Amino acid sequence: MSLRRALSRIQVRLLAFNALLVFLPAAGVLFLDTYEEQLLVDQERAMVHQGRLLAAALSGRAPLGPDDARRTLVALEHESDTRIRVLDPAGAVLVDSSQLGAPTGAVGASEPAAPPAEGWFYRLGSAPFRLWREVVGPPGAPHGAADVYTEGGPLDGREIRAALAGRYGAATRISSGGQRSVTLYSALPIRRGGDVTGVVLISQSTYRILQTLYRVRMDVLRVFLASLAAALVLSLLFSATIARPLVRLRNQADAALDARGRLRGPLQASNRADEIGDLGRALEGLTRRLETHVAWVEGFASDVSHELRNPLAGIRAASEMLGEAEDAGERKRFIDLIQREVARTEHLLAGVREVTRLDAGAWPEPAEPLELGVLLEGVAEGFRARGETRIEVERLEDELRVEAPIDGLTRAFENVVDNALGFSPPDAAVRVVLDREGDAARVRVIDRGPGIPPEHRERVFDRFFSYRPGGSPRDRHTGLGLAIVRAQVENAGGAVTAAEEADGGTVFEIRLPLRPAGAPPRRA
Repeated sequence: MSLRRALSRIQVRLLAFNALLVFLPAAGVLFLDTYEEQLLVDQERAMVHQGRLLAAALSGRAPLGPDDARRTLVALEHESDTRIRVLDPAGAVLVDSSQLGAPTGAVGASEPAAPPAEGWFYRLGSAPFRLWREVVGPPGAPHGAADVYTEGGPLDGREIRAALAGRYGAATRISSGGQRSVTLYSALPIRRGGDVTGVVLISQSTYRILQTLYRVRMDVLRVFLASLAAALVLSLLFSATIARPLVRLRNQADAALDARGRLRGPLQASNRADEIGDLGRALEGLTRRLETHVAWVEGFASDVSHELRNPLAGIRAASEMLGEAEDAGERKRFIDLIQREVARTEHLLAGVREVTRLDAGAWPEPAEPLELGVLLEGVAEGFRARGETRIEVERLEDELRVEAPIDGLTRAFENVVDNALGFSPPDAAVRVVLDREGDAARVRVIDRGPGIPPEHRERVFDRFFSYRPGGSPRDRHTGLGLAIVRAQVENAGGAVTAAEEADGGTVFEIRLPLRPAGAPPRRA
């Protein structure tokens, strides 16, 4: 199987669509990096705000002593999780908030145990994102050593030197105690006039941020795994309910034909109530119609062969006897017989050709608007021109316009009138009555013949079926006339039926839809 065909399969497309939905939680995990950066910025901004308040409270005091710094820090009611130290110009610590009873979470106090970030579940879920950051993410800034302020004596960090020089200083260092967090340091100068009299050093661990982000990541990871499992289940469900039934339909379609290309039988549709069930039932109906059509074609070929056998047999017999006849009269009689049989064969083949083209939908004549009463009068005039005067056209309503192939519809009316004349007694007229019934034009062709038994009223429209009780004065028939009538009428969008006339005889009723005023032309 080629790659293109494999990627075009419904199962693969469904899986790809569900996988796309699964990666939405993964995108949320990647967004947490931006969220973490924003939290760190906000944390540093809060630290700087606290430092500026304390520096403003201590400014203007010289010399800056431990007692003043302690009283000021206590007066500010420091209750955050930051560690605040006040340093003199030499870097010595004047006051340390951790010595005043540091709140929970402050650097230097006992911190909660680190989350189980080394657990297999977290490592498994975070491995793709760590790889993504290493490959795609920008390099991070290096962090300082964790034990830079663990020794006694003056503090001498780069942020402190910047603050003593009158600038804001900041640094990020790895947290001590084996944590996976870092500590942010911010240093702000304490001024008296233009001189720097001390430094406010604020430090805070990112441990709580990382702990919060860890919980969020774990929740997103659970959602991701649950979405992945749901996507797999849905893909399997869709595959079982959509792809597999389609595969079964394809296999049945492949098995519907034998090696010779003949239908083995119709497809067996399922009882599903969804669109696939509708498709299966439609295919089942299609194969049944194909099976019926194939049977009709085979029967039609057999009927044509049977109908051609009789005139050919007559031609053969007449030609053999023609060679043995010596009398000129006998020879002329056989020649006339051969000519009649040839004409009969040509008539039969013309009818077969017309019926076949109509059934195949290959009739080339377009549909045109026409006035039905005028067409019926033309049909009657054609018969009168040939010496047949027993036709009476009764137009009970004028201006009944239909849309149909003119030649084909004319041929249909000629056939049904000719059939009625063939069954009518020599002194009885054939009535052609035109009226309106609802939104359809109705034409009734009524004869005074022997009628058609009920069991034959539908069969008379079949190919090569002929019912002529007691013989008929007209013997040049092929059994295709009424078949052509039905095909032409249905081609025009109408219908034809045969019934018994109340006063005896047969009535053929043809209904054709009326053409609405201003309607666009219809293609045949």
